[in-house]
Amino acid sequence: MLETISTRQSAGISFSEFKSLPPEELTQRIASVRERLGPSLVILGHHYQRDEVIAFADARGDSYKLSQYAAENRDCRAIVFCGVHFMAETADILANDPERVSSRGCRATVVLPDLAAGCSMADMAALEQVEECWQELTETLGPDPATPVTYINSAASIKAFCGIHGGVVCTSANARGALEWAFARKNRVLFLPDQHLGRNTGLQMGIPLDEMPVWDPNQPLGGNDPDALRRARIILWRGHCSVHQIFRPEHVHYFREKYPGIRIIVHPECTMEVVSLADEVGSTSKIIRTVAASPPGTRWAIGTELHLVNRLKHEHPDKEIFFLSPVVCMCSTMFRIDLPHLCWALENLAAGTPVNVIEVEPETAQLARVALRRMLEIQS
Repeated sequence: MLETISTRQSAGISFSEFKSLPPEELTQRIASVRERLGPSLVILGHHYQRDEVIAFADARGDSYKLSQYAAENRDCRAIVFCGVHFMAETADILANDPERVSSRGCRATVVLPDLAAGCSMADMAALEQVEECWQELTETLGPDPATPVTYINSAASIKAFCGIHGGVVCTSANARGALEWAFARKNRVLFLPDQHLGRNTGLQMGIPLDEMPVWDPNQPLGGNDPDALRRARIILWRGHCSVHQIFRPEHVHYFREKYPGIRIIVHPECTMEVVSLADEVGSTSKIIRTVAASPPGTRWAIGTELHLVNRLKHEHPDKEIFFLSPVVCMCSTMFRIDLPHLCWALENLAAGTPVNVIEVEPETAQLARVALRRMLEIQS
């Protein structure tokens, strides 16, 4: 059975002790644990984290970059991942590859400071739903009906599903390369779980919309007729990012009217209507690089998570940077990780009573690793 095991160790320091501590004391205690554990501890911070949390990160980046950092670090014995659940899973899968465990002499303990830090997009594709979809596609289209491609923003069990069925994991940076890899093997792809990344990438590759039907897991045949599935090049899972879906075409029009010459850059998890109006489209890393490389005085309206946009404003005072939506929207699950949770997790780790340990079941990890390794072979 493919599954992920998350454990919260009950023994140890209670979280309630940390709730009312002032930020200054929390900051001091976190720094103390970091100094005590030295290079055996790695703290990873996703770009969407609060500033006060990411200030302690040994590395910051997107989910895959951070997992790779953890995997390649030979000294660490513990990884505290300030991100969301699927990211900690991926770090555990890569950092605890049997070869790395052997060379390190032990498993690396992966901790998520708050287990409630999940991902609504990842939760939109449950393994049981995907397996039922696969069975219906097999009955309609024949054996091995498609190559499954899953966005890295998915559960370990979905990555393992792709490993079993000859599929691959992708990032927002190499989604096109992953689709080209998949099409070299079959003429049809099942793309999980973000329909917008799949659709925007397909359109970029010249695939028409009528060859990219959406699969609704709550309807027979995903709400499609058999002929539509037979014509399909990309079958898009009905999932989305709640943050990136808030950006609307009218937001783009507003900024263009108010600030002539402004540049619009958005993440490919946005809807195709927004992507089609943008000047630039790219992953979190591309957004950061593009803004950093732009000339002083450049104006940008950015369609991605609020914390990152505000950080870019702070880091590039020579540019005028706006959040693309009038609605303040942050990744609420990322926001769950705060200084009290980080301090609590670190002090329990130092005391030998780790809490919120993320450990992917070995069979699931092995199969997911297959799909992740295929991703490594694909150029971004």
